[in-house]
Amino acid sequence: PVEIDTDVNAAALGEALLGAGQGVDTLVYYTVGTGVGGGLYSQGKLHHGLVHPEMGHMILRPHRSDPTPEGFCPYHKGCLEGMAAGPALETRWGKPARDLPPEHVAWKIEAEYLAQMCVNTIVMLSPGRIVLGGGVMHQQQLFPMVRRRTLELLGGYVAAPEIVDHMDSY
Repeated sequence: PVEIDTDVNAAALGEALLGAGQGVDTLVYYTVGTGVGGGLYSQGKLHHGLVHPEMGHMILRPHRSDPTPEGFCPYHKGCLEGMAAGPALETRWGKPARDLPPEHVAWKIEAEYLAQMCVNTIVMLSPGRIVLGGGVMHQQQLFPMVRRRTLELLGGYVAAPEIVDHMDSY
């Protein structure tokens, strides 16, 4: 049998069954690249909803140092994809993300947006794991920055050992 689904749901399924999500009941996979998309795998199934969930279009608070606080989405001001996808980074900084040095302020701002995404996901869905992939996530310095900022933004409200005890691993 063959089924057709979205690329991000296929990635979520792969992570759940064969990758970083093995052993957890609920996993959310985000790809941060040309766009931002998310897939939810829960209790052995992918979530589809009324229409395909558009996790990349959640609305975020702009970072105080962001020179373009409304982002670049043609549909929503301040949405995750318009703030954090690769094309948003390139438009904001005038060069592809891969050409920005690790110490560039872009990564602090990017980590803020990805941490807000993680916090929103944690408080809405309470997944056993959040997996981040895609081209932008090739910037290895982002992982610890996102983890630290996620914990700060949670402010102790969600203090499950699975979150707090594993903040230094990736």
